[in-house]
Amino acid sequence: MPAAATPLVILGIDPGSVVTGYGVIRMRDVEPVLVTYGAIRPKGSDVIGRVADLYDRVREVIAEFAPGEVAIEEPFSRVNARSAFVLGKAQAAAILAAAHRGIPVFTYSPAEVKQAVTGYGRGSKEQVQEMIRLLLRMPATPQPADAADALAVALCHQAHRRTAALTAGAPTRRNST
Repeated sequence: MPAAATPLVILGIDPGSVVTGYGVIRMRDVEPVLVTYGAIRPKGSDVIGRVADLYDRVREVIAEFAPGEVAIEEPFSRVNARSAFVLGKAQAAAILAAAHRGIPVFTYSPAEVKQAVTGYGRGSKEQVQEMIRLLLRMPATPQPADAADALAVALCHQAHRRTAALTAGAPTRRNST
């Protein structure tokens, strides 16, 4: 009798230089199962120090939960240029933490995440949080909001994988940054 396949573990990340949310789900057949979620509040007196600490702490999350794939939300493009630049650094730290472990990285825009989770690309934060609660069978909406967003990114990736499996067999969207 063949051995059962190891369930895929997906780490979702909502990058930020002040708070980075993370959420870990495991696939049981086609159903996502919540593993954990939380927020990283990087320490450091400047952006570079916070980004370096974020890199180290994302590596710790990866070491603890051993994801097979990492999904990261792209920075929202309608913020000012300075904020986008800082968010890009946080995103890069998370990408590098996964890449150094050889873990495939997939990126999604905020609209793609909302579309996958709520069915509407302009869904509100409250709609996203409620759908996460329902999809992961949680008793309450996940807090903080950054962690909820990270779980949404993980669920978005799971939905894209499922669609890819139904249409072609393998994920095709890989580190588009």
